[in-house]
Parts: sequence; structure tokens; C-alpha cells
Amino acid sequence: MAIDIKREGMRQGKVEQRVVYESGNEMAAYAAHQINYHIMGYFPISPSTEVAQFLDLMKANGQHDVVLIPADGEHGSAGVCYGASAAGGRVFNATSANGYLYMLEQMPVQSGTRFPMVMNLVCRSVSGPLDIHGDHSDLYYALNTGWPILMCRDPQAVYDMNLMALKLAEDPEVRLPVLVASDGYFTSHQKRRVMTFAHREDVHDFIGAQPPRGFPDVLDRNNPITVGPYMNEPDYINNCYQQSVAMYNAEHVYDRIRQEYAELTGRDYPILDLYRMEDAEVAVFIMNSASEIIKDVVDQLRAQGIKAGSIAPNMIRPFPQKQIAEALMNVRAVTVGDRADSYGGHGGNMVNEIKAALFTHGNTDTLVISRIYGLGGKDFYAEDGHNLFKFAIEAAERGYVEKPFDYYGHTPGDPAKAPKRVLNPMKYEDLKTGLITVTPDESTGKLNVRIPPLRSLTKKPKRIAPGHGACPGCGIFSGLELFFKGIEGDIVALFHTGCAMVVTTGYPYSAHKATYIHNLFQNGAATLSGVVEMFWERKRRGELDYLNLPDDFTFVMVTGDGGMDIGMGPAIGAALRNHKMIILEYDNEGYMNTGAQLSYSTPIGHRTSTSNVGKKQAGKLFHHKDTAQIMAATNIPYVFTGSESYPQDLVKKAAKAQWYAQNEGLVYGKILITCPLNWLSEDQEGTNIIDAAVSSNFFPLYEVERGITNITYNPEEKGKKVTVAEWLGSMGKTKHMTKPENAEALAAFEEEVERRWNRLKAKHESPYL
Repeated sequence: MAIDIKREGMRQGKVEQRVVYESGNEMAAYAAHQINYHIMGYFPISPSTEVAQFLDLMKANGQHDVVLIPADGEHGSAGVCYGASAAGGRVFNATSANGYLYMLEQMPVQSGTRFPMVMNLVCRSVSGPLDIHGDHSDLYYALNTGWPILMCRDPQAVYDMNLMALKLAEDPEVRLPVLVASDGYFTSHQKRRVMTFAHREDVHDFIGAQPPRGFPDVLDRNNPITVGPYMNEPDYINNCYQQSVAMYNAEHVYDRIRQEYAELTGRDYPILDLYRMEDAEVAVFIMNSASEIIKDVVDQLRAQGIKAGSIAPNMIRPFPQKQIAEALMNVRAVTVGDRADSYGGHGGNMVNEIKAALFTHGNTDTLVISRIYGLGGKDFYAEDGHNLFKFAIEAAERGYVEKPFDYYGHTPGDPAKAPKRVLNPMKYEDLKTGLITVTPDESTGKLNVRIPPLRSLTKKPKRIAPGHGACPGCGIFSGLELFFKGIEGDIVALFHTGCAMVVTTGYPYSAHKATYIHNLFQNGAATLSGVVEMFWERKRRGELDYLNLPDDFTFVMVTGDGGMDIGMGPAIGAALRNHKMIILEYDNEGYMNTGAQLSYSTPIGHRTSTSNVGKKQAGKLFHHKDTAQIMAATNIPYVFTGSESYPQDLVKKAAKAQWYAQNEGLVYGKILITCPLNWLSEDQEGTNIIDAAVSSNFFPLYEVERGITNITYNPEEKGKKVTVAEWLGSMGKTKHMTKPENAEALAAFEEEVERRWNRLKAKHESPYL
């Protein structure tokens, strides 16, 4: 196939290059490994997660020296990056959507104190409702953070912009952190032919082998500095002015850098990518991946005799106001496609900035049409491009814009077709069996629980309907349903983002038969706290009397897939306030909903997509946290661990959890569940693997009741103790740990398991520990 040199923007360069066939995420990682950054602080969120995964895989094989720091959440990852940049090194990050918003307050801090770094924003919808596909709603939040923003229409641009971004960030006239934006899934996951520098040395010749000298950092003992001081208004406005000057400097500095890059590679990225705009009478302004599709539409319209052209920016901060005004000088009408709305602003951010550009530079003749398109990853096809041009053509013919602002590609909706209830509410008498009794024992201060044979509880309806989309062998729902067998009466459940949430709530259907709420990882416990306290206050005021509730609700927050990492702070806050609720964590030892990245619950040595196994690395490098012990330290009434391999034990603990949550305060429970897809195990072996985890003392079954620890199953006393190695050998993700070359790591893991077990036994034996 012949390549249109004008369309591709390519010519012969001066450095040796090689051709690869990779995705946008792969090229972001590839550029980062060639730069050989000092530090990457990161937290996984789709669709940017792969960037860290690819870097970790290369790290495991010894291809770079980047120190990858898995944070507790995006806010933490931004803090890691800020500290690392203040310490004078080169720093890298990648994120998306709500993850970007979670770190948002750190963004102006970094730019306002003038520490350079590069972050890839793999653009994705900002919830709610939750949508993980690509639009620009996260990107538009970045516009006022003081970061220059470079745009990437394809994987080639992702690679090239990542190299230019660091040079721009470190330039003495700029000294700002730089954002590199690409479209989630459209660019991040689709593979294309990409030209790269063949040799790392040439990359370093372009960007500089070391960060520029002569700028303050916190590691210079001969020049101690104060970073981020408190400023009153006379100084603060001056600081902001200097930052503004640096931002506008970024425009001409970028222009210089891109010309230098074009000489080296033959690929040029002018601030505006203008296509057939020389004599255009109608145009479409559109960004990133859609801008390549629109060029085909321009060609088709030109073949029909219509003077069409397109504009796509390669930089939107600083906004190329003058260049856009000049490009539209002779255009009769332009349709601006925004892939996000500025709600209430009569158009997205780009259309309003373009209107301001035209007004500022005296162009009052070009008609401007605003259309919001492609939200939530809705595909953009050539026919959509034709429709955007149609709006401009009709406006040019009429001499006015009939509808200045609208959405494009939406369906207004028909009230007659509103979703209907599929599952009827469960009957209270079916949920309140009376088969489980819980009575306080005044002599021991503990609860006595009587449960019937488990088959007697099978008549209780399942609280989660069959038909959800979980993977074969997933242990989440068998574990949750077993726990719920011990809960009598009605519940209100909140689910963090995670596998359990995603596979049960695909609109317009829901597998939840009880009332269900979703909120993001970091705020679930706080959200349910609000629900709980509103229930009790409305009940006190008599506002719920009309419901004739036979019993109070049991409020349950379900978390997992790393939710007790990013959500740890609010969970501890809820525990210290002692709300009457249950926090139930299903522990599958990773962030399985985003592709099996390591979490702080992943044990040492285990293989995940961000703790790979290779010649330079053998799985996760640090121990897992003991969440149950952390929560026990908050002095809540009841903490427990459970497993579906010991069903009577789990049902009994569920009954206790309900009593404490309704009568005394917050309960935390942790159940180990299997994930065959990412544990690399057979679907049918889940219960056996969990049993081995319990019997090896890796996941001991115990409870902490009013501060007193009680081991509820001791494999040593039962004569069923197995070795840690036996358990590890049952999963593909850990078999490498049983090999001779990893004997030292295995021994360290076994020693830690034994240490925690002996400490637990000591607590079991003494009420004061």
C-alpha cells in the first residue's frame, strides 16, 4: 500500500530507526524505558494500566533501571512523583479518568512549584455512572492545572510526544510538568506501525543524558531549600504570573523542539495539524484519534467539489489561539467536536476556547457549531464525520447557525421504554428464617451462635441473582453468598468498584436483588457511613414509620480487588467513628478487575502483571499487609477472617457480624477467594487451593471479638498442616517460588508466615495481646 507522505507527515530522518508494531500504551512504556527514567510512581486504572505493566515486564528482563513504585492509590502515586521530581530526577506516571481526578489536587502543586515530569493521561470517561471507555472528560479537568498538554492521535504520536515532552518539561524557559494525552482503547490498545529510535544513545543525545544542572532540588546539601512555602497574596500572584509566563513560553519552546525532532526523525508535529485548510470554506475541529478519520472525510468531500478541511491540535495548553484564528480566517463555518461536555457552558471546552480565539483576533464572520460526540467510548466513524461537516455546510449555506449547541449520536430516550423490574423484591419471611440464633453470653462477654445444618439454609434466596458475568471458577460470589447465608433479614449493600461490581451491574440489568449502591474505591466506607447515619436519624424522626420495617437493615460494604488499599483511609475513619455496618473484603490478592496487578494484599514473590517474573525479578518484592490486624487495631467490636472451604465457620461469623453491626458498631471481615484466571489455576480447584492457604497458616481463620483474639481453626491441632510450598505449588502464579533458584525467597516467605502465625497464637493465648 502506498503511503501518502503528506498525510503521514514523514520524511527521511538523520538517526537510525526501527519499525515496531505496537499499541499506544506499549509505545508510552517503550519511550519511558529508552529515556530510562529514575522513578515511576503508579496505580493501576484502565485503560492506562498497561503502561506500568509493560515497564515492569521489561524491568523483570533487565531492559531498564526505572524504579517502579506501586502506590496505595492515584493520590499517593502523584505524591510519589512529586517527591521524586523535587529530588532532582526524571519522573514518569500514567493514569486515566477518576484516577486522574483523585490525584487532581496534586497537579497544581507540581506545576506551581515548577518541578518537571511527564505523565501520560490515557483519556477515559469520568464516572458516574461508571464507564471505562475513552472520551476527553478527564482531559478537560487538566486544562486549568498549569501543565502543558500534548495530544497524540495514534501510537506513533504517543512515542514521539513522550520524547518531546520530557525535553519540553526540562527546558529552562518552561520547567513545568507536561501531560501527554491519548485516547483510551482507540489509541492505547490498538496496534499500529511505529518508527522508533533504534538506539537509546540517540534518545539521550536528543533529550540530554542527565537532567539539566543548575536547578534547585531537595538533595543538594550545600543549597538547602524550602519547597512549597506558605504565600500571602502579594507573592502568590507573582508566583502565578511567573508560572503563566512559563506556560506561554512552552509554545515557542515546543515549536523549536518539534523542528529539531523533525530533522532527526522525519516526523513533524506542528502545533496545529492542518489538513487541506489552504482554501477550505468549511471545516471540522476535532482531536486525537478521531482526527485521522476526519481526514478521509475531507478527501471524500473534496472529491465532491466541497472545499473542506480539518484542524487537530498537537498542543492544547498553551492553547494555540492565534494559530486557530488564522486557520479559520477564510472559513465560513466550522463544527467543533468536543468529546466531553462543560455542563452548563453551552458547549465543550474546545468550542468555547475557539470562540474566544476568533473574537480576540477579530474574526466575527466564521460561524461556529458545537457538538458533543463520542462520550463513553462511542465509536466515531466516517459517516459521523460527514454529519459533522453537514452541520457546517448547512450553516454556511444559510448564513447562520440554526442550533449552536447540541449532542451528536445520542438517543433522547422514550419514557415508554424505561427499564422494567426483572427481579421482584425478596420476601422478608424468606430472608428471616429464624434458624440462626445469636445470644450474648454475659459471663464471657462473647456471643453464642447456633446455626442449623447448612442444607437447612439453602432455601434462603440468593441475594445475587445468577446470570452475572464473572469468570468461570470465580470465588467471589460463592464466598459472598455463603456469608449472606448467615445474615437474616434485609440488607443494603454498597460495592466498591471491582470485579464483583462490574460483572453484576451491566446497565440496564442488575444481578442485585437487594438495594445496591456503588461508589469508587477510595470513598465506599465514607459513603455507606452516610447511608447508615441517615437511616438512624430518619428513623429517630419517625420519617420511616410508613415502611413498617419489621427489623432494621443490615448495612454491608463489599470491597475487594485492592479496594482496601486505596480505600484504607476512609475505612479506618469509619471504624474509628464506629458506624453500625459491616465491611466485607473479598481478598483475591490483586487488582483483578484491571488485569491482575499487584496490590498490597499480594504476597511476596507472587507473579502479577506488575510484579513479573524474569531473569532480574521474581515476582512481588515486598510482603502483603495484614488488613484484619490493622482493622482490629481500631478497637471495633468484631473482626474476623473466613473461607468458603470452612463453610460452618464463615456462616457463624456472619451471624456474629450482623449482631455486632446492629447493636454495637462496625465489623470488618476478610474472606479469601480464588481467581483462577489470574492465579493460573484450574477452575474446579478453587476450594482446594483456599483450603491449602488456610492449612499452611498463610490465611489463618480467627476472630477478634471485643478485643479478644480467638483462632477458630488450627490446622496443627487437627493434624492437617501443609507446607507453604505445597500451597504455592498449586497455582501457576507461584510455582516459580518452589524452584531451587528461588529457595531464598521461599524461605523468607515461609518465615514471615510462621512469624505471623506464632504472633496470632500468642494473642489467642493472652487476652492482653
